[in-house]
Amino acid sequence: MDEVTFFDTLREGLWTAVEIALPILAVALVVGLAVGLFQALTSIQEMTLTFVPKLLAIVVVFWISMNFMTETLVSFFTGRIIPLIAGV
Repeated sequence: MDEVTFFDTLREGLWTAVEIALPILAVALVVGLAVGLFQALTSIQEMTLTFVPKLLAIVVVFWISMNFMTETLVSFFTGRIIPLIAGV
């Protein structure tokens, strides 16, 4: 395998990782901002108030987007990694 193929596969793998992580990270950001705004408005400084809603939102989004994540990873492996291993 030459350098161009290696770096192109690495770039595509990193982009796939970004695509997979983006829904979860976006929801965690939005929920964190909403809870932070709520805490600032009500002066409630409870640590579990920031952790529990964010954790629940992440679990829900992960459960909803599991099919998308699996399809994205499978298409990356079948389209890019398996042909490299097989030498095609």
